[in-house]
Amino acid sequence: MKSSLIQAIQLILSGNAELMNILKVTARMSLTSSLCALLIGVPIGIWLGSRRFWGRDALVVINRTLMGTPPVVCGLLFYLLFSGVGPFRHLKLLFTVKIMILAQVALITPIVVGNMETYTASVAPGVMETAKGMGFPRWKTFLLLGNECVYPIFSAYLLAFSRAIAEVGAVSMVGGAIAWKTNVMTTAIMQYTNQGNFSLGIALGLILMTASLIVNTVLTLLQKRLSQ
Repeated sequence: MKSSLIQAIQLILSGNAELMNILKVTARMSLTSSLCALLIGVPIGIWLGSRRFWGRDALVVINRTLMGTPPVVCGLLFYLLFSGVGPFRHLKLLFTVKIMILAQVALITPIVVGNMETYTASVAPGVMETAKGMGFPRWKTFLLLGNECVYPIFSAYLLAFSRAIAEVGAVSMVGGAIAWKTNVMTTAIMQYTNQGNFSLGIALGLILMTASLIVNTVLTLLQKRLSQ
């Protein structure tokens, strides 16, 4: 165990080519999918949190259900859609980083929507009353709400990113964990551990835990700022 840990640290410090490739694919997938989820989820979350209309409660319940979607179910759905018998087979996206990003967006967008909806619902009445008194049009009221939710938006992004970087079920199904192509940190840890390559698995685990620590530290600071 001790020798594997030392070798893992040496791999990180030496910039091992295989390790760097896995980190590059992971970064591309996680950053892109979390950013797309943010761009889609923030407007929907603010809209749901600030409006009252028939069917809103049903949409909130559906979104909260989607927040708990098992990753393997999402992976299965995308596999069926893009496989050789699926309706989108002509796009030939299966076992590529692009479909991994699509699956991740489907998984984490509801998380962004849910967080934004919860926070917006608590601040919307006061903001909308002020906007109404000042005669703001709807689009300006929406921007005002967005400005009020700056810190929650950052918090929602970090939550989305942490989910994206740590997810394994969906990306392994649609990406195939192909070496030098679609292997990310989580799938590589499983793969190398099964192969007995503990040093590379430990190296990836250390990097993943460090990333998680940084994200959670920033989230804690944001939460303290919001509570002030």
